[in-house]
Amino acid sequence: MMKDLRLEKVTLNFGAGKEQSRLEKGEAIIKAITGKAPQRCITEKRIPTWGVRPGLPIGAKLTLRKKEALALLKRLLVAKENKLKPSYFDKNGNISFGIPEYIDIPDTKYDPKIGVLGLQVCITLERPGFRIKRRRLRQTKIGKKHVISKEEAQKYMTESFKISVEEEA
Repeated sequence: MMKDLRLEKVTLNFGAGKEQSRLEKGEAIIKAITGKAPQRCITEKRIPTWGVRPGLPIGAKLTLRKKEALALLKRLLVAKENKLKPSYFDKNGNISFGIPEYIDIPDTKYDPKIGVLGLQVCITLERPGFRIKRRRLRQTKIGKKHVISKEEAQKYMTESFKISVEEEA
């Protein structure tokens, strides 16, 4: 029971850099996919070679949880043809992959104003009891036996979402 994995959240990210027109298109993509308005990511550091300064919006993100996240994740996996590579999984059981063209996602129509752009998808898995690392009082680390491994995350995704984890060529 306490070892069962579950989907905590699905996060959609779009990085635009300093181009504001590209950022607006990215926000439109996320809104078209989910029906919700994303949050803008604002820079805190100055990086002159990239043309970035503090206070400049450079990206957009949206986090979905529970049933909304589950429904969206099924659509996003169809865009990847229900195949994930082992490199998409990190050692803590998180999954991250990119979708090169948003029109690959089912129920998403092509918008000529946007063009063809992609986005990044991050999936976070958790077990019951993971709240101890986020709570306000007495925050603690998750025990070694309770941490999610890469293999456990791959097994969960193959069993729950009927995907295949294919070796990279």
